[in-house]
Amino acid sequence: MSVCIGLGVSSCQSDLTSLNDDPKHPAILPSENLLATALYQSSYYIDNPSVNFNNYRFFTQQMSETQYPDETQYNLVTRTQPRNHFNRMYVYSLNNIKQAKDNLKHEVETDDVRTNKLATLEIEEIFIWENLVDTFGDIPYSESFKSDEALTPKYDDAKVIYLDLIKRIDAVTATIKPSASGYNDLVYAGNMTKWKKFANSIKLRLGMNLADTDPALSKTTVESAIADGVISSDDEAYKFNYDGNTFSSPVFDNLVASGRNDFLPSELTVTTMSTLSDPRMDVWFTKVGGVYKGGVFGEINDPYTNYSQLSSYFRSATKASNLLSYAEVAFLKAEAAARGYVAGGTAATLYIMAVTESMRENGVSTANTTTYLSLNPYNAANWKQSIGVQAWIAMFNKGFASWNFTRRLDYPILVNPPKSNLSSVPYRMPYSDQEYVLNGANVKAAGDKIGGDKATTKLFWDKN
Repeated sequence: MSVCIGLGVSSCQSDLTSLNDDPKHPAILPSENLLATALYQSSYYIDNPSVNFNNYRFFTQQMSETQYPDETQYNLVTRTQPRNHFNRMYVYSLNNIKQAKDNLKHEVETDDVRTNKLATLEIEEIFIWENLVDTFGDIPYSESFKSDEALTPKYDDAKVIYLDLIKRIDAVTATIKPSASGYNDLVYAGNMTKWKKFANSIKLRLGMNLADTDPALSKTTVESAIADGVISSDDEAYKFNYDGNTFSSPVFDNLVASGRNDFLPSELTVTTMSTLSDPRMDVWFTKVGGVYKGGVFGEINDPYTNYSQLSSYFRSATKASNLLSYAEVAFLKAEAAARGYVAGGTAATLYIMAVTESMRENGVSTANTTTYLSLNPYNAANWKQSIGVQAWIAMFNKGFASWNFTRRLDYPILVNPPKSNLSSVPYRMPYSDQEYVLNGANVKAAGDKIGGDKATTKLFWDKN
C-alpha cells in the first residue's frame, strides 16, 4: 500500500563512518524539517482549489467553473481526485510526521522542549487524521505505517477513529509545557499555548460532528474542549503563511500563476449573499455591468468576463491558508449553545460574535457589520438554517470547514445539478482507485461496510 512508503533515511553505523558525514547533507533529516514539509503539504493540499485534488469548494457549491464543468458535475473519476488527496495526506503529510517522531528521539533536547516538540507533531498528525476521516469515512488507521506488520492495513471504523483522536487530544494537551519552547514551526512559531488551543479546537470540531449520532458524547467532548481553551482570536487561528517565494498560496497558484480562468463564485453564493445584503461581496468579488453575477453550478460559464470573479483579495501569493479559523470556532460554539451545551454564551450572542469575526477578518467596517446583523438576526426557531447559512458564507474559500457545516446542518440546501454524475450531492470522497490495486480486499470490505464506496454514502455522523 502506498502509505507504507518510507523516506529512506538512515543513521551512521559507527563512529568511524561518521567521519565521512557531510553536515550540509545530514543522513538523518532534522525532525523540524520533516514537520515543515508536513505542515506545507497538508495545508497546501487541504486548501488547494485545483480540480485535481480535494474539490471541497465544489462539494459545497460555493464555486463554479468556466469552460470545463466536469468537477461541478461531480466527476471524481477522470482526474483521480480521491487518489491524489489520499496520497498527499498519507505519503507526503502523515509519513513525514511519523518519520519526524522517530528522528526526534535521536536529537539532543531538554526534556520539556522534547515534550513540546513531540506534542506539536502529535497535534499536527491528529489534524491530518481528522481531515482524512471526515473526507473518506473508514480509513486505514491503526495498522498504517507498520510495513513490518501489515503491508495491506485494514480500514478502521470511522467512529472508533473519532474516539481515539479525542483520547489522543486529551493525552497530548496534558503533556504540554507552556513555559518551554518547541519547534520554531511555520504556523505558531513554537507557541505551545496556541498549539494547545488548536488541539482543543480540533476536539470541538470532532465533538460537534458527533451531535446527531451520539449527543451525550458530543456534549461532553465539546464542553470539555471549550473549558480547556479553544481558539479565541484571529491571532490563534491555524494559518499556514506563504512567503510568496519558497511557498505561494494554492489559490494564487491556481488563479494567477497558472494563467487560467477556471473558477468563478457560484450563482448560489452570489444570490444568497445578495439576498442578505452581505457587504463581504464588495471585498470578495468583482462586478459585471455594475452588478454581481455568479456562474451556474454544473454548467459551462463562458466567456469568463461575463461573470463576477474572485477579487485581488484572494489573489496574493502570500494569502494564508486559514484552515481552522476563529470564525469557525465561534460558529461551532454558537451551534453548541443552540443544542443546549455549555458554550460560554447564548446561541444568539455567539452567533453575533461569529458573524462579527468573519466581517472583521474580511475587512468589513463595524458600521456595516452592525447593519448586516440587524438585517440578519439569529433565528432561534430555525437555528440550523440561521447558523448553517451564515457559517457557509463565512467559510467561503475554506472548503473543508464549510463542507463539515453543510453536511451537519443541511443548510444552505444544495441541489444536485442536472448534469451530475451522482444521484445526489457528495457526502464523502470515494476511496483511492490505487487502493483497489494495492489493498483490494480491505478497501472492498470497507466500502461494503459503509453502504458502498460512493460519494453519495453519508459518513457515520451525517444523520439528517
